[in-house]
Amino acid sequence: MILSGSIPDNINRHNLFNIKCIHPFMHFPENLKYSKDHLWIKIEKTVALIGATFFAQLELGEVAFIQVKTVGKHIQKGKVFGTVEAIEAVSDLLLPISGVVSEFNSLLSNEPALINTDPYEKGWIIKLKPDNIRDITELLSAHQYAKLVNG
Repeated sequence: MILSGSIPDNINRHNLFNIKCIHPFMHFPENLKYSKDHLWIKIEKTVALIGATFFAQLELGEVAFIQVKTVGKHIQKGKVFGTVEAIEAVSDLLLPISGVVSEFNSLLSNEPALINTDPYEKGWIIKLKPDNIRDITELLSAHQYAKLVNG
C-alpha cells in the first residue's frame, strides 16, 4: 500500500536504532519480542504483527505520516519495509525477521499518531508472513530490550 504525500528533502533521515534516551515511564510488554532497531513483534498463529516500541515513538515525537510500499513483497531481515515521518525526522523501518509483508494497518492512513498513543495495540504497523517463525527467538525479550534502551 502506498500512502499519499511525499517526504520533504530537508527532513533528516535516520534509522531508529540510532536513538538513545531514558524515560521513567517506558514499559515493554512481556509477550512481545523486540529488535535493536526499536520495533516490537508479536506472533499470532502464522502471522507476525510488527510495530514501533514506546521508546521509538517517544524519541520520534508526534508521528505525522507513515509510508509502507512493501505490501505483497518479500523483504529480508534488516531491510527497509517503510518509513515513518515525525515533525523533524524521517526514519526507515527495518524488518526484524524475513518474510512477506501481508498487510499495512489502514488505521494509520488517517491516524498516524496511533503509533504515539497506542503503540502496542491499535498502532501496529504491518502484518508479516514470516519465512521462519523460529527467527523470533533471535530477538530480544522485554527485559533485554529494557536494558538496551536504558543502557
